[in-house]
Amino acid sequence: MELLIFGHAGQAVLFFPPRVGRFYDYENWGTVYALSDRINAGEIQLFCVDSIDEETFYNNWAEPQGRMERHLQYERYILQEVLPFIKTKNDSIEIEAAGCSMGAYHAANIALRSPQLFNKIVCMSGRYDLTQPVTHFKDLLDGYRSEIVYLNMPRQYMTNLEDEELLAEIRKIKIVLVIGQTDPFFDDNYAFSETLGWKGMQHEFHIWGGYAHSARSWNRMVHLYL
Repeated sequence: MELLIFGHAGQAVLFFPPRVGRFYDYENWGTVYALSDRINAGEIQLFCVDSIDEETFYNNWAEPQGRMERHLQYERYILQEVLPFIKTKNDSIEIEAAGCSMGAYHAANIALRSPQLFNKIVCMSGRYDLTQPVTHFKDLLDGYRSEIVYLNMPRQYMTNLEDEELLAEIRKIKIVLVIGQTDPFFDDNYAFSETLGWKGMQHEFHIWGGYAHSARSWNRMVHLYL
């Protein structure tokens, strides 16, 4: 697995790429350049990781159970290899998780499942229940349901989460959701924001005009919210 680091100090940002994206996408799209003033000033340090979405949720030839098992392997890679590596490069006590599109799902899911490791989540143009079909975006698990699926769909498990110790840890995290008003996932974001509110999560929910699901919009969003 490959990753790219931008910056020398500041808030460590674990940056997940968009759907089936690569670790170099944010550099190629100008997203890193959009943050260059803050990076050069030592305010933030980006750790742009790779994805294996084509082996997990977008792997149409694999059985859904296998897709989930591969996803959990990816989560272990992030928690057991990437986060310790970040600690060797950055003195931040806590880490910010961020991402666009499918990367927003990964950022939200990993931070909400391991909240003691993160202090902020920034999710742009995300989808937080991959089992719910939306327009031409299908159920990514083809109707398959299990406890593992449930425990990896933020909208589902946050709705029913009653563990007060875990909720208290999550309430310490600054959560930022950003979505375009005509984005197909707007309703998903709205429902997720409502769920966070019901659970006492102080969070920001920013609605942008139009679709806003593109590199051009994300390059503006990161400068405002990361």
